[in-house]
Amino acid sequence: MRTENTGNTGNAGNAGNAENTENIDTDAGPARVTWYEARNARLVLGVSHGAGGGIEARDLQALAHTLPAHGVTVALVEQPWRVAGKKLAPAPRTLDTGWRGIWPALAAPGRPVVSGGRSAGARVACRTAAELGARAVLALSFPLHPPGRPEKSRAGELLGAGVPTLVVQGGKDPFGRPAEFPDGPHELVEVPYADHGFAVPERAPLTQDEALAHLTDAVVKWTGSLE
Repeated sequence: MRTENTGNTGNAGNAGNAENTENIDTDAGPARVTWYEARNARLVLGVSHGAGGGIEARDLQALAHTLPAHGVTVALVEQPWRVAGKKLAPAPRTLDTGWRGIWPALAAPGRPVVSGGRSAGARVACRTAAELGARAVLALSFPLHPPGRPEKSRAGELLGAGVPTLVVQGGKDPFGRPAEFPDGPHELVEVPYADHGFAVPERAPLTQDEALAHLTDAVVKWTGSLE
């Protein structure tokens, strides 16, 4: 059952954008979803964090505060290990188990669900998309390989998603720069000068806000093309 949060992030256009939190029991332990709901939603984007951070990540927050105005409800998902206060993510199999347990809550509003995540969360979304019936996948900062180890490619997970996929990647991401990605049935948008967390250097010819706008604009356009 969803529980109301007293915070409110504003109200504009199609966006209700009030935060509601929901605690969910999964076979991997309790998870948590924070909802940013569009008034007339046509899609739900369920998006989770990476192995080294939570839903406070700048890209996830930017999407949560932008997409509801464009008819997309955003559900920021905290995996069980994060809710439990652990510092290290578990094995991929356990992450997938947690995501499967969260999925019914994402589908409950009755709208097509885009499965998303950043970094390790993007890998989970790709691995489980076809199985769970995702409408599409949003992969933020997909970790194509460990830094400095291009021979340890995870391209198979991305290429095997089996649904329309958008990759948004920093131009300076050490886990895989855009030029390293293989051709395949996915779209790829580069955020110039950005690192794995979509941070840009102070001397870059675009500001941090402009970098995030580049990201959100691409996702707004892409979700608008999904029926």
